[in-house]
Amino acid sequence: MDKGKHYLVGVFNDEDVLLHGVEHIREKGVRIEEVYTPFPVHGLDEALGYKRSRLPIAAFLFGMTGTMLALTMQIWMLGFDWPMIIGGKNFASLPPFVPVTFELTVLLAAFGMVGTFMIVSDLKPYKWPRQFDIRSTNDKHVMAIDLASNKLSKDEIARILKENGAEEVNEKNF
Repeated sequence: MDKGKHYLVGVFNDEDVLLHGVEHIREKGVRIEEVYTPFPVHGLDEALGYKRSRLPIAAFLFGMTGTMLALTMQIWMLGFDWPMIIGGKNFASLPPFVPVTFELTVLLAAFGMVGTFMIVSDLKPYKWPRQFDIRSTNDKHVMAIDLASNKLSKDEIARILKENGAEEVNEKNF
């Protein structure tokens, strides 16, 4: 028994045709796995029905972690562990802590966002990416439809793709 995934791949030449095609294809009840484009297409994420990313929430949480870590570290070091009077200021004076706190906030927010993005996107150094059509990195727009997640037959989906502007419809197995 074949355990691979079977896809129908529609190749589009124009981003406007692709955008209208996505809307019409979804209206017909076809579930689109992903669309690959050589450049960002405005409105494509709304047409595909994607929800707003929660990455800014993760960035805020990582940034707050950096802020708390920086303040805790500096207050502990300069206030309790090794108190020194520098320039006649208190042991744990907050104004000198601002630059280090800012830098650690930005550092942890950036590293946290990169790590979160890589985990959510399933990007691993040992994983070979699925490429449905090499031309999607140059000049073509590629729509991948997983046949197992759709109720319509392969021929019906191919006909719908052709009706909505696909230049080519290919079958791809992974």
